[in-house]
Amino acid sequence: MRRVHRRAFVVVVSLLLLAPLAVEAQADPVIVYVIRHAERADDGPAGAMFTGDTRNPPLSESGSARARLIAEMLDDAGVTQVHSTDFIRTRATGKPTARAEGLEIESYDPSDLPAFAARLKTMSGRHLVLGHSNTTPQLVEALGGDPGDAIDAMEYDRFYVVTIVGGAVSTVLLRFGMPFEG
Repeated sequence: MRRVHRRAFVVVVSLLLLAPLAVEAQADPVIVYVIRHAERADDGPAGAMFTGDTRNPPLSESGSARARLIAEMLDDAGVTQVHSTDFIRTRATGKPTARAEGLEIESYDPSDLPAFAARLKTMSGRHLVLGHSNTTPQLVEALGGDPGDAIDAMEYDRFYVVTIVGGAVSTVLLRFGMPFEG
């Protein structure tokens, strides 16, 4: 039953995003799912036990669970490309989705988000983009979407859906997994 709800969720969100833009005459919309990486191994109380590289930590157990949840949520979305910064945590967040879709993870440079956004706008299909708290809202904005407020240091439950059809851009901000308690 849970899988049916997830599929219905993706279908309803897709229809809601495309309906207002249907008047535009572009055959291939660009849909970009923009998500911050999942929880890091050095986050929270358990992080005190993490002794690895704090500049590039892996995911925690809850982060790995969130990465699997993303793959489940996007199972029927038809993701055509997965893009990630070149950090362990971002690549690990996208790995379950890439594996499920038979895709390679493509790295992008987070220091040049305007160029990456311009490139995404020319690539039809459905893209999962993994970033960071300080790049995810900026990428949404560079795509022409509404990023909302800044992402808190311990906030991992944002799921942006940016739809671009012709010159029109629509943004939906969803929450998923364990909620952020800020």
